[in-house]
Amino acid sequence: MTERPLQIADHKCKAIIHYAAGTPVVFLHGFSYTSEVWQRIGATQLLKEKHIPFLALDMPYGEKSECQPKTHSDKKNVAVAREATINIFDGKVPVLVGASIGGHVALKYALEFPVQGLLLVAPSRALEEPLLEAYRKWTFPVRIIWGTEDNIISGEEMRTLVDKLQSAKLVTYQDAGHSAYISHQDRFKLDLMELYAAAEEK
Repeated sequence: MTERPLQIADHKCKAIIHYAAGTPVVFLHGFSYTSEVWQRIGATQLLKEKHIPFLALDMPYGEKSECQPKTHSDKKNVAVAREATINIFDGKVPVLVGASIGGHVALKYALEFPVQGLLLVAPSRALEEPLLEAYRKWTFPVRIIWGTEDNIISGEEMRTLVDKLQSAKLVTYQDAGHSAYISHQDRFKLDLMELYAAAEEK
């Protein structure tokens, strides 16, 4: 596991990388976090122990991220994630893990480029057009995690999202807030491995 800056899509962003054979996992943090959050909850260490390649990337939208210049443009954020994935993993099709705005970027990525699966924690703006049109065509596995105490993303919105995605499953974390993966770390890591296994079977 190495940490280094990447020069990608006209941005310079910190990255945590682990090389191995197999389908890579790309982690996209939320607005108030950085790539370090995936280390803090033990997700990167788990994948390393299981010899699964991954990339945890500081993103241009992040308030605290080591990535310059900053931007909230979906197009530019997707371009950063896409170029980093291609450069690090030689074009292998990834599993994307995204939280909040990172989940939104993951959805936008999947709108344009192939993915093996999506694990999304309370993704923001998930019911936008043209995402709704694309959902009918997606067949890769999707898991949507939502905490019952989330005061930013509603359960109704997440249930609607799952209804639109034929290959999706809603996973509810009791007594968890918007960052459910941080408060329920062990549960999240189990769901990560379940989604990864489902993606590998496709």
